[in-house]
Amino acid sequence: MRIPVTCLAILIALSASALAAPAPVAPVIKPHFVSQREGLAYMREGPSYDHKILWAYRHRGYPFLVTAGFDVWRRVVAADGTTGWMSANMLSDQRTVLVTGKGRAQIRQSESGGKVVGLADPGAVASLKTCTLQACHIHGEDIDGWIARDRIWGVSTDEVFK
Repeated sequence: MRIPVTCLAILIALSASALAAPAPVAPVIKPHFVSQREGLAYMREGPSYDHKILWAYRHRGYPFLVTAGFDVWRRVVAADGTTGWMSANMLSDQRTVLVTGKGRAQIRQSESGGKVVGLADPGAVASLKTCTLQACHIHGEDIDGWIARDRIWGVSTDEVFK
């Protein structure tokens, strides 16, 4: 079978352009904290629905640290250090924190201390309003106050914001 010269030239041009096309580039993502959007989210071992589910997270608002991205997938780290991939649709930019440590954490009236306005059990999730170097202003069910930074996860060590 003979291929006309014009068809051969088109095939060569298409082959050359396919080889020269750059590979898709993963989005550059600066590490940042996010929270779980829905009441159920799956952490997978890789960035696709074909990858095995590692964990099912069942707490809306649970904080994660995003460390990388690929297409619509985000590599996240949980408070216990578990790392995996989640669909970006399952994550929200709303900031939350997880109470950590042993025993109940005191929530105080002001950044510098003051009256204890509540106690938070380890594992409790609260919305994050603002942070100083010593404490963060949080809001949860029926509670609003300041908690020591060493009792929460979901804020970078030197992160300060109003």
